[in-house]
This record gives sequence, structure tokens and C-alpha cells, in this order.
Amino acid sequence: MNAEINSVLVLGLGKVGSLVARLLHETGFDVNGADLCNQGYLPFPTLCLNSGIPDELSRMMKGFDAVVSCLPFTYNISVASSACELGIHYFDLTEDVHTTKTIMRMSNTAESVMAPQCGLAPGFIAIVGASLAEGFDRVRSIRLRVGALPQHPTGLLGYAFNWSPEGVVNEYLNDCEVIEDGEKKRVSSLEWLETIVIQGIRLEAFTTSGGLGTMCETYGGRIENLDYKTIRYPGHAKLMNFFFHELLMRQDRQKAGEILVNAKPPVTEDVVYVHASAEGWKKDVLSRDEFVRAYYPVEIAGQKWRAISWTTAASVCAVVEMVSNGTLPCRGFLKQEEIPFPEFLKTTNGRLYAGKPHGGKASRKPCDTMKD
Repeated sequence: MNAEINSVLVLGLGKVGSLVARLLHETGFDVNGADLCNQGYLPFPTLCLNSGIPDELSRMMKGFDAVVSCLPFTYNISVASSACELGIHYFDLTEDVHTTKTIMRMSNTAESVMAPQCGLAPGFIAIVGASLAEGFDRVRSIRLRVGALPQHPTGLLGYAFNWSPEGVVNEYLNDCEVIEDGEKKRVSSLEWLETIVIQGIRLEAFTTSGGLGTMCETYGGRIENLDYKTIRYPGHAKLMNFFFHELLMRQDRQKAGEILVNAKPPVTEDVVYVHASAEGWKKDVLSRDEFVRAYYPVEIAGQKWRAISWTTAASVCAVVEMVSNGTLPCRGFLKQEEIPFPEFLKTTNGRLYAGKPHGGKASRKPCDTMKD
């Protein structure tokens, strides 16, 4: 196949998927969107699709150079399988560990790139963490923390469900991969509570599943400590432990998500906190480097977008650009921590993370960096 990405099918046109499609369209890609129902006017063609029917999904994907799945993670194995069979590039936003490992096995025979976990966490945070680690002669630890929160929290939970409830519940209940004292382990979510202060605001962070992506595999045997935690306002973890474990809501994940979204619906004024750090030795001197940011809603193409929406969408769109222009390989499994951060920030969509407005067309040439 032609390794250059010209045409992209975006599956799922919800709060993030519609922006992914719009950003890729604004960047210069030939975009089609697909969703179960009509999403109203969008500046690119849209199709109706039931992603739960594999044959229908495969037929729709034919002829595209790439597919970006913004569907719930439960659909992604089916989408990735079809992409692999058709030989088209695959990208998604999943945080689900099982889904990622299944796609990794598929990639052994893929003639295209298979790139799950291209969102905020996992995704952008792994790119930042790996970039920090590169500055050391020997790395001792990498600590990654991300939180999407309301700017003006109310109630004891101090939260609003601007992200997928299925994804949040999954992260809160599944076990977490970490490296502790040089040993790869699995630990429970909603544990290892710590205090973090960003821009004078006191926050808490605790373990959640999936945020490290494939980093434990990459850094196994090379690092003493590696972990990922979710950032929330103080008191959140205690209440969620009560909800899931003392009230036994962990036994019905769907109902748990419905209850939480009904109680804490999305808000427009949100903030995404990113706190990444690496410790190690530079010329035999122990030191620590940090990347700490607070990202707020921005205007794109005349519309205001929540922070969680644009940080997630811009990340996957930047990766699509880098595969298309040859900065990244065009074949096999793509780990987020292998993506060079400086090159990421140079893309049309990565510029948003540097506080620059989205604009202009991406430079797109046939990918010539493929390695067998």
C-alpha cells in the first residue's frame, strides 16, 4: 500500500471523535466520519455505521489509508482486526490493557502501523515521560500523573464526567502495572495516595489502570520505579473506594457509570493537569527533571473545546501526522514512548500543546522510514 496517509476514517463522533475528525480535516487529510446516528452538520462527509457488526465495519473501512477509532474500548479489537486484514493504518485512544496486548499480537503480521493508546494518558504522558528520561545517563524513576477536572468543583467528589464513564470505571477498578524496586508488579487501583500541588492548588493522586501503556515492558530491567497516577481534588479517592468497594458497585460497572454521570454530568470549564517527573544521574550527579502543565479550553475552528477533548484529540492527530510524513515507522506496533517529543510538538496538531493556535496544512510525504 501507499504509506502516505491521505484518507482517514474516524469512527465515533462524540465529544472527542468529532474533534479528531475536525482537526484532521483542518490539517489537510481527506476525512470521513462514522457514527451510529446523524451528528448534524460537520465540514466533512459522515456515514451511519453500527460498529458492532464486523462485516459492515470492514466494508466501510475499505479504501481508506487509515482508521482512527474513537469508540468505546470494547469495540477496538474488532476495528483493529479489520484494519490489520485490510492493511490500513490503525490508531485508537484506548486505556484498556487487554485490548492493547491483543492489538500488539496482531501487529506481528501487520503490513501497516498499529498504534493504540494515542490519547492523553496513555499517549501524550508517555511521550513526555520518555523525553524526560532521555536527559539522564542513568534513570532511577519515572512518575507520571494526569487529571481532567472541573475548574470550579462542587460537592464532595469534586468531579465531572467529561470523559467516557466506561473508561473511568475501567481505570478505577482494573489492576495497574508498575515497576517497584526494579520488579514489574500489578497493584490495585485507587491506592498509593499522594499529595500534589500545581499552580498553588492542592490535589491528590492515586493509582489507576492503563495510564502507562507499554512503558513497563519498555523500561523493565532498566529502571527502579515507574508508575502512573490519576490526579483529583482531595477526598475523591476515599469516596470512590466507598462507592465501588463498600457499596459493591464494582459488581455492576455499567450501573456504576450511569449513577456517576447522572450525579456529575460534564462541565464546559475544565482543566487538564499534567505532572511528569524523572530522576536519575547526569555525570554522576543525582537530579530530577519535571514537566508540569495546566491545560484549559481553547477555540478551534471558531468553536470552544473542553481541555480534555482537545488534549486527547490533538495527541492522536499529531501521531497520524508523524506516521504520514515519515517521522515514525509505517509498519508494526507503535509504542507511545518511542515518539520523539520535539518532533511531536512540531506537528500542526502537536503545536496546540505548546500553546500555539491550530492552523495551516501538515507536511505530508510518503513514509520512508519503515523498518522491517
